[in-house]
Amino acid sequence: MLEGDEGHHASAVRRVRAGERLLLTDGRGAMANAEVATVERGRLVCQIVSVGSVEPVEPRVTVVQAVPKADRGQLAVTLLTEVGVHTIVPWQAERCVSRWVGPKAERGRAKWSAAAGEAAKQSRRAWWPEVAPLAVTSDIAALAADAEYCFVLHEAAHDPLTEVIGSAAFSTASDVVIVVGPEGGLSTSEVTELERAGAFTVRLGPTVLRTSTAGVVAAALVLATSPAWGRRLDVLSEGSAHDER
Repeated sequence: MLEGDEGHHASAVRRVRAGERLLLTDGRGAMANAEVATVERGRLVCQIVSVGSVEPVEPRVTVVQAVPKADRGQLAVTLLTEVGVHTIVPWQAERCVSRWVGPKAERGRAKWSAAAGEAAKQSRRAWWPEVAPLAVTSDIAALAADAEYCFVLHEAAHDPLTEVIGSAAFSTASDVVIVVGPEGGLSTSEVTELERAGAFTVRLGPTVLRTSTAGVVAAALVLATSPAWGRRLDVLSEGSAHDER
């Protein structure tokens, strides 16, 4: 039975009809191919054709995204989700134009979570990304200290990200954090604090990207060096249980 918001959307908005096939997931790796048996008001009754599970992608990529102005945050979250990041952390950096204060922090997180959910469905992800609570710089430093690799994107950095992730040592990485600064750039104190926690300051290339796209490019480069992008689309074969690796 598919009901609630998803059932309403499928029956009333997408106008799904009996006999159509759906790919269902709980967002935590479980997936099922299903055939719609009947369509009722606000819900669907489905027949499960096959079930299985999908292993999470490695490396697990966390993107710390400084809160941008307007709707650029939701754009960043949408693209990061489509690329395949595991966790998105909104960061109240010193030079953020937008300030998430009081109730605005929860509203902002809710909008980002909704954007992640929509993008996860569109891109057929079996594992949906988590949007963490709003963080400050000390939280990001703690995250950097615990991570296997933490990269701070900075246009003035000496080392390019491609050089670091192309090394033999990085080939076995399973936990990567990428820190993206705000429109106004990172402050000297922020860079110093993160480097002291163990982060590598790196640049992406010869151009300066927007805060809403820099993390997407960096995450794509990291994931492209791993087996993650060699996997097939998370679709189960019909008629039998299947474990997609």
